Amino acid sequence: MQKYGDPHKGFGHLKQLLILRHAKSDWKADFESDHGRPLAKRGIRAARLMGRFISKLDLQPDLILSSTAVRARATSELASQSGRWSCPMVLCDEFYGSSPSRVLSVVQAQDANHSRLLLAGHEPTWSGLVGALTGGGDPRMPTAALARVDLPIEDWSDLRAGVGTLHWLVSPKLLLAMGSGG
Repeated sequence: MQKYGDPHKGFGHLKQLLILRHAKSDWKADFESDHGRPLAKRGIRAARLMGRFISKLDLQPDLILSSTAVRARATSELASQSGRWSCPMVLCDEFYGSSPSRVLSVVQAQDANHSRLLLAGHEPTWSGLVGALTGGGDPRMPTAALARVDLPIEDWSDLRAGVGTLHWLVSPKLLLAMGSGG
């Protein structure tokens, strides 16, 4: 029996998006602009936890697309290090102060050889993106939350709103409450 949702087995071609909101930022730190705001200690722990969680599920991304903001980039880097991923990361100016449609256009331009992308960015765009991809609802992405969206497409250029299935959405708080502190 094929495992549902494995983009490398069965069900024709399936792409996946792992949508990761940046972890908790440090409002008390010294930073010149919102773009430069760093992660709080709690955020650092949460980013590492989410990286280990992704690896435990054997869902390492093929490519990371991250906002250029310090807190999103740091979340991506810490998750990747903690999860021991070897994929490249591309910084996307388009993810900061963005919209779901703008993020979709960046994803649509990605190479079809990548089956699973991790997107790291911000609210309210990320909640709107999950809702748009899955045809509605009003999902909420707390800091360091991670959503897995499965997409029945062969090429990223085929990505459209409403075609995805939300497989799950988890937060570090939920994982810790379940004893999955990794």
